[in-house]
Amino acid sequence: MSSHHEELRIERNATPLNIAAHLPRMAALVPDQPAVTIVADRDPAGKPIYKSLTFKQLDAYSNKCANGLTQSGIQRGMRTLVMVRPDADFFAIIFALFKIGAVPVMIDPGMGVARLLQCVRQVDLHAFIGIPLAQIVRAVNRKTFRNLKSVVTVGRKSFWKGDALDDLTANASDLFDCAETAPDETAAILFTSGSTGPAKGVVYEHGMFNAQVRMIQSQYNIQPGEIDLPAFPLFALFSTAMGMTAIIPDMDPSKPAKVDPAKIIEAIIDHGVTTTFGSPAIWKRVAAHAAKNNIKLPTLKRILIAGAPVPWPVIEQLHRMIPESADIHTPYGATESLPVSSISGRQVMGETKERTRGGAGICVGLPVSEIDLRIIRITDDPIQQWSDDLVVHDGDPGEIVVAGPSVTKEYFNLVRATSASKISDGHRLWHRIGDIGYRDDRERIWFCGRKAHRVETKDEILFSVCCEAIFNELPDVARSALVGIGPRGTQR
Repeated sequence: MSSHHEELRIERNATPLNIAAHLPRMAALVPDQPAVTIVADRDPAGKPIYKSLTFKQLDAYSNKCANGLTQSGIQRGMRTLVMVRPDADFFAIIFALFKIGAVPVMIDPGMGVARLLQCVRQVDLHAFIGIPLAQIVRAVNRKTFRNLKSVVTVGRKSFWKGDALDDLTANASDLFDCAETAPDETAAILFTSGSTGPAKGVVYEHGMFNAQVRMIQSQYNIQPGEIDLPAFPLFALFSTAMGMTAIIPDMDPSKPAKVDPAKIIEAIIDHGVTTTFGSPAIWKRVAAHAAKNNIKLPTLKRILIAGAPVPWPVIEQLHRMIPESADIHTPYGATESLPVSSISGRQVMGETKERTRGGAGICVGLPVSEIDLRIIRITDDPIQQWSDDLVVHDGDPGEIVVAGPSVTKEYFNLVRATSASKISDGHRLWHRIGDIGYRDDRERIWFCGRKAHRVETKDEILFSVCCEAIFNELPDVARSALVGIGPRGTQR
């Protein structure tokens, strides 16, 4: 760890905390409640055949995986790339790695092989757990993976080296004690999507994951025993930690824009889903399908949509398919800091939609509890030390920065990127989200677009989301983009 990283570390808390401890706790409280349900197959008529693991079964299987992976050589602190389909094995493996104290590394396979390999080179992996297709990619690019100490195949093993998970777990014990990790010990490395720049490995600590569980549960009043449908696999781990049953949708999570909306609706109806999370790309398709077929989803209490701005027509369509007592929620944040703020769909439709259509930006609501949010003056330069003089007046646009227990501290092995996005403030850090926004007279935050997408002419600064909203209102325009030509300050 570089001296720069050491300066950014918060003083170690000695009280052990392992995010995986939520699983055995729930296994003791509600052993027979389903923890994870997947579509194992479909019958000749196309109807889904579901397979479930109870909390007791998932905990026991993850213990067997932890013992087997330990036998394969995976130890505490080892960075382990996981490339497994979102099924029962995936969740058992992730919990097993947390229990060991190893560090799962998650990279979106949808970014393509070349960019995925760039991420791998950045991390310097110790271990690799993957399905046969992923193992072939690894074997073909063996130089990139040359330092691996452990290779485990989930499924049928072929010509490549390593162990098969089935062999490792066949006679393994279903008892395993969670490593007594510290709150600030690295729990996982999650790569950003790379949609707004090179993908970066975000370092998550056990305490940060624990804070996310606490904040999400509190913000949306989620109760143990509810039924969740997370369209982003990793969020099923939060479902489990909150005592919900996670229904894993029949879809390719790396291609959300190609989801079959009928399968999402099918799972919600079949299981009486109460809460669900997905990207706007998914819900745009689901909303259109439901509207066309006049489908209602009476069991839903909340739909969480995040990952990109949510068009108000999608919110309007979704409101027609859920009960009056339910709502849409659009939490705002980033891989480095989630959640940051949130607003309900009924607030959008009743209070902020018209301002958005007029170019005021997108209201992302009030900061969630435990998050401190400020708006600072716009600059592309690193800011080493926090000062209140950085903060702009309410109503003025600036860069959104946040601090709090769920806000990450660094990118793995990227000192320059860490320095560019973090501001030291005594024993805490501010994260620069890289978004432009402002605070209104009701303390709500409005999102105006990415800082990197702003256009600076000789007369004014233009922000992408604000400008595009106006052009998108034109009857023959489906989508628009604000693009600056020439050097900033004299752009056209």
